[in-house]
Amino acid sequence: MYKRIRDLRVDSDLNQTQVAKMLNMSQTGYSKYETGENDIPTAILIKLARFYKTSVDYLLGETDVRTRYPKN
Repeated sequence: MYKRIRDLRVDSDLNQTQVAKMLNMSQTGYSKYETGENDIPTAILIKLARFYKTSVDYLLGETDVRTRYPKN
């Protein structure tokens, strides 16, 4: 999971500070998510999935399909 959020950030040409700002948190706090030092809260996973237009399942490594699920 941690590698996936890092890869998504890098693929989007963003730095940790930019993503942290979107999440309304410090760069240091966000960095700890990418390194696996801190677990990622569910609310943050949802925000990241929406931001990167993917699913939480993709972020968690439950699927390799990067596209978002269709809305009901």
